[in-house]
Amino acid sequence: MPNPMPSNLTLQQLRYFLSAAKHKTLSAAAEAEHIAQPSLSEQIRRLEQSLGVKLFTRTNRELQLTEAARLLLPSAQRALAEVDSLADLVREVRTLQGGTVSFGTFNSAHLYLLTGLIRDFHQQYPLVKIRVVGLNSSEVADAVRSGELEAGLVQLPVDDRGLSVGPPVFRDEVVYVSADPDRLQCPMSIEKLATAPLILSEARWSDSDPLRLSMTERAQHAGVTLDPIAEVEFQTHAVELAAQGVGDSLVSYHVAKSMLQQHGLGHVPLEPAFHEHFAFITRTNGSLSPATREFIKHAHRHISLLQNSRPQEQKGQ
Repeated sequence: MPNPMPSNLTLQQLRYFLSAAKHKTLSAAAEAEHIAQPSLSEQIRRLEQSLGVKLFTRTNRELQLTEAARLLLPSAQRALAEVDSLADLVREVRTLQGGTVSFGTFNSAHLYLLTGLIRDFHQQYPLVKIRVVGLNSSEVADAVRSGELEAGLVQLPVDDRGLSVGPPVFRDEVVYVSADPDRLQCPMSIEKLATAPLILSEARWSDSDPLRLSMTERAQHAGVTLDPIAEVEFQTHAVELAAQGVGDSLVSYHVAKSMLQQHGLGHVPLEPAFHEHFAFITRTNGSLSPATREFIKHAHRHISLLQNSRPQEQKGQ
């Protein structure tokens, strides 16, 4: 058996060897490879020198494989097949004829962003798989940092260790929602919040939730205390409870806009207003696949459409 293939062996030499073995003559192999016969002969000669064996016995009629060539043949075929397969895979990803989107975002994004975004992306790139995880922004940051996800859209501020945080691309406003019109007569101050029957979301991340932290700080400055009657995980759940008359809640305007009409709720802004800012994150020095990079471009376009709808246009009911 020939010695292991040396490092100076080339794929081109293997390809010419296989062509010569298939076509039985150097002239036929050269014609099939679209090169001059002397060039093909030289590459095969170099391959033989690299391996230290003769690969062909030349007769008047055709090439005959040596024992070494017969042993080399299946390995050469597998090597070129694997390289061609790899090239096809990379080509599919580069041209977005394959690949997978790996993206994370906050859990309420499906109400007003993700559905249209995923639909439009899939229509343009039907062969690309899409994996979008809807979590709290802190968990998205951890997943991107660890490499579990390539990128994410998160609410700021976020722990940016090991992350590249882009500029804010989306701004939302928190509003007060209630089924009681009497509690929607004017903007909601922190003093009024302290006496309201509050249902707050993000229960698991209350210590890091930007809204919770800001409202606690406002309450401390005003000398009052926020004491919610219930805490739940999701803003959507808080809205559903408010619709049942359990209490009132603080939710993002775009969440409220997508749900209040069907639940018969109204909303007013906070005083002073509380704005939420969102940005794309990636792993520091990490690379994005073409699929995820294109998904982010589509997300930018959908976000720009959302920003045309302002909370000030629909206050109270």
